[in-house]
Amino acid sequence: MKKLTSIILISLLLVNTSFAQKRKKNKDEQKTYTSDLPAYVIYNSEGEKVTFSEMMEELYKHDICLFGEMHDDPISHWLKKMVTEQMLKEKGSNLVLGGEMWEADQQLLMDEFMIHKLVDKKAYVESAKNWPNFRDYKPLLGIALRNDLKFVCTNIPRRYAKVVYKKGVEYLDSLPEAAYQYLPPMPVHFDLTQPAYANMLSVFGPDDTAHNKNAGAASAMMAYKGSNLVKAQAIKDATMAYRILQNWEKGQYFLHYNGTYHSKFYDSIYYYLKYYNPEVNIVTIHTWDVENNLELPEEENAADFNIMIPQTMPTTYD
Repeated sequence: MKKLTSIILISLLLVNTSFAQKRKKNKDEQKTYTSDLPAYVIYNSEGEKVTFSEMMEELYKHDICLFGEMHDDPISHWLKKMVTEQMLKEKGSNLVLGGEMWEADQQLLMDEFMIHKLVDKKAYVESAKNWPNFRDYKPLLGIALRNDLKFVCTNIPRRYAKVVYKKGVEYLDSLPEAAYQYLPPMPVHFDLTQPAYANMLSVFGPDDTAHNKNAGAASAMMAYKGSNLVKAQAIKDATMAYRILQNWEKGQYFLHYNGTYHSKFYDSIYYYLKYYNPEVNIVTIHTWDVENNLELPEEENAADFNIMIPQTMPTTYD
């Protein structure tokens, strides 16, 4: 009798243990893990929260993606890398990369490094005009180098933008013939009524002498014009757009990295891409730092995908 009672007790204990384990497993399966201190939240153009995977599925459907980054933000840099890696899996050798951080007259050096393998990493770094936070962009070059992808230096050489700012766009006519390979088609098209440029003009002032009188002899000699500054910005956008299209053909995918101001609100580079090729299909990403709760303010609905990042995020450089 004792033996039978022991067997029954052991059987009941095993059943209860099995039931408890099964109940715990079901509970764990139902649980979803979310961070109470998220590093970013993605919203689509309708203001709806979406996952990274959902964003990628939409990005794949286009010809060109403009990734608007905050230059000193680690989450922007990490997400650029992740987007690039996922895009490579989807598009393979049809993927072309390029960015604002590299000026057009550095393309030969970039090709010698990336394509022809004539220049090693040390020689490239010594010769290139890299940004102070070049280490933030090295992973993108690494992806291109390991996978034999074309990497396009899209920005205007800074010295030409400075000519426009200091002297005016008419001085571009004085450049040597070889310089025009780094510029958009001449004469450069400008429309300062576009929102990004109109906003800049309202901040930096009209074309008058008031600024000169208040800024000293050096500025007065420069014959300051607010429109020159805005055109110096616009010619960067025009150059980047034109070089993107020069290095893209139907069936390829161009992933472009640029600062947020160069593509938010479907303006700037976006505007010039459509000006040069109305048929091209573009998708935009906009990153922005926000103070509270990673909510999307109405005025920040600036792109097809808006990535909200905490203002408390440490920067990658000062």
